[in-house]
Amino acid sequence: MQEQKLSPHPQITRPSRTNMSLYIVRAASWQEDGLALRAVREAVFIREQGVPAELEWDEFDVICVHLLAMNPSGNPIGTARLLPDASIGRMAVLGDWRCKGVGSALMDRLLKEAENRQLPSVTLNAQTHAIGFYSRFGFQQAGPEFLDAGIPHVKMMLQFRPR
Repeated sequence: MQEQKLSPHPQITRPSRTNMSLYIVRAASWQEDGLALRAVREAVFIREQGVPAELEWDEFDVICVHLLAMNPSGNPIGTARLLPDASIGRMAVLGDWRCKGVGSALMDRLLKEAENRQLPSVTLNAQTHAIGFYSRFGFQQAGPEFLDAGIPHVKMMLQFRPR
């Protein structure tokens, strides 16, 4: 399987709301940026949320479109991925960077990528505490609550308007 390449798109640089420091969101690849991507996901999913490591890593990482958010020092602070089946996953932001626009910047960029690929819709499995976050982007619940790694989730979908 071959990794998908991100459509040409400039990096997103935004000031955080609290201290006006900057962060960037850029395209990433598992081959080149795997350590940084893993660092964020290990911190958020494995250590913070208690997801077993064997459930976190899968064969899709090498073929996904990945995004990486980095702080001014170049340290990874957030990540997300778009799978070939038009699903978004592994959306994670380190605790100190939450509520500062990093997650929104990641989602904005992923949705632009999905639209550039002319996907009719995208789906994701949202942790129930994050339903409001995804709803702000137009996602709607598309199924009942279920457990994934012992964490309550719901399937959500966003339909794009035809061009």
